Amino acid sequence: MPRLWDAIGALCRLDRPDPVAAWEEHLKALALRRDYLNHKRYSALKYAGPGTDLTIGLPEGHLWVSGRSESRSGIAFAPNLPTEEVFTMPRADRVDGVVRSSKPLSYGGTVIEHFELTFAEGRAIRVKAERGQAVLQQLVDTDPGAARLGELALVPHSSPVAQSGLLFYNTLFDENAASHVAFGSAYKFTLSGGENMGDDAFERAGGNRSAVHVDFMIGSAELDVDGVLPNGASEPLMRRGEWAVDV
Repeated sequence: MPRLWDAIGALCRLDRPDPVAAWEEHLKALALRRDYLNHKRYSALKYAGPGTDLTIGLPEGHLWVSGRSESRSGIAFAPNLPTEEVFTMPRADRVDGVVRSSKPLSYGGTVIEHFELTFAEGRAIRVKAERGQAVLQQLVDTDPGAARLGELALVPHSSPVAQSGLLFYNTLFDENAASHVAFGSAYKFTLSGGENMGDDAFERAGGNRSAVHVDFMIGSAELDVDGVLPNGASEPLMRRGEWAVDV
């Protein structure tokens, strides 16, 4: 238990001389990355790595979000500690290819390991896992939206969570170790005007709706990600798990 608390403290930057200043610096860096991605207006991301050849389309008006949010009353806060991601929503009907998990997924008391999914027109049409396949299949069969993606997040392999070498079997920690995607519902705040849309309008804009939202990790030191520009050209976004461009 003391070792666990030591790890949590380090990953939450509590071991720094001034943890508050360390968080301010980190959140500003994430915000710069968020702003860079929002400026790019990519139409899709292409992922390539061991067992992964996946294209995820992005809807018009998608918004990248980082570690700091703001309440309706204007109070800035960080909802998740630790946080290493920048994330947005995919277009639910534009996910195609194959993706392989890079770390285990703990779901409903079952550890799902070494799994692979094949997507066509946004839907997971094939599921394979060396361990926990029945539970994974049950997850994607929860409802029509559970077989589609509702989130994609980019996390560099140099993340302190990844570098710790620890697996917490808790998604809010483990998702900060690697780039990841999520089955199920999309967040309306990751689409411009989305929070003011009804459910049907949100779906027409490319958002996914489901009773579930389950993140699983696909990033590693071997993952490359390209951004597809509105004119169809591609450019490096991540190489070998790290950002390809400084901001």
